[in-house]
Amino acid sequence: MTQRRMTALRQYARLECPGLWREHAAAQRREVIVFFREASLILADPQNDQPLTHWSLPAVQRLNNTIPAIYAPGDDHEGETVEIEEADMIAALSTVRGALESARPNPGRLRNLMLGGLLALVILSAFFVPRAIISHTIDVVPPATRTRLGEMALAEMVHVTGAPCAAPLGRAATETLATRVFGAASWRIIIVPEGLTHPVHLPNRQILIPAALVEGQDSPDAVAGAALAEGLRFAIEDPLRPLLKHAGIWATLRLLTTGALPEGAMDGYAEALAQATPADIPAEVLLTQFTVAKVPTTPWLRTLPPSTRTAALMDSEPFPAGAPVAIMDDNEWVSLSGICRE
Repeated sequence: MTQRRMTALRQYARLECPGLWREHAAAQRREVIVFFREASLILADPQNDQPLTHWSLPAVQRLNNTIPAIYAPGDDHEGETVEIEEADMIAALSTVRGALESARPNPGRLRNLMLGGLLALVILSAFFVPRAIISHTIDVVPPATRTRLGEMALAEMVHVTGAPCAAPLGRAATETLATRVFGAASWRIIIVPEGLTHPVHLPNRQILIPAALVEGQDSPDAVAGAALAEGLRFAIEDPLRPLLKHAGIWATLRLLTTGALPEGAMDGYAEALAQATPADIPAEVLLTQFTVAKVPTTPWLRTLPPSTRTAALMDSEPFPAGAPVAIMDDNEWVSLSGICRE
């Protein structure tokens, strides 16, 4: 990274502004908050700051020369755009883009030598900086590819969990649960009949919850807490990271260069994910987010093994009388708890 770009990034660090986001060409524009970060632009829901999409900063393109400025996440943006009127944000994007352009080498007689050096760098990176390659791939993978990888991950999980429980009323109840917990139906909560001892999350905002957790409760509070906690783990670590670490560095390079993983790259991924120990979540983060979502912590904590429960969290229950806003009505809970039996 050039000194000029470093200076630009420091100048505009933590900048944010409102914008109008269109997810694809046929979608309606919606209000978002645009966050300027070191490697990316984050477009988030203004109601709860929940990220909706990440754009790789080097790939961002301006599509017009008027105000509001219209930006796209790259060449293959499929109609996804964001409109920005904030002068400081427009200046930040222009400055960083200019720094990137000035640092980009011009083609010339040393092209072959440079390509050879790049190939050598890639080979060395495969051995010495795999984390950097995986991080870069996560930053630049487009939403359509992330969606496709999420579908592939779910198909792989079925080998361990069996087909997701699919009773129609139960599936409708999972949508109600996702909207209640996350404030967005874009999250997908999936109940699976076997193979898991704890919830896991997949790319494309998918959370898998074992049926035993649902069927063993007399209210939806514990299930809501389990989903919310797994959503927090999603925020702590992008689910593409363990997927790409499992696939390996060469498969990641294949994804980076072609947009697709090689055949067999996900073999064994489901077993590894099911057996992995869930990431710890800081107690203060749990309490804050459960309070914001109006979900009690105690019902969920009681589903955890005694060795993993935190007494301080049990004692700090924000809603000792239960959820102040119902998770769902009784009929929906009956449908959810019977999702695998219908």
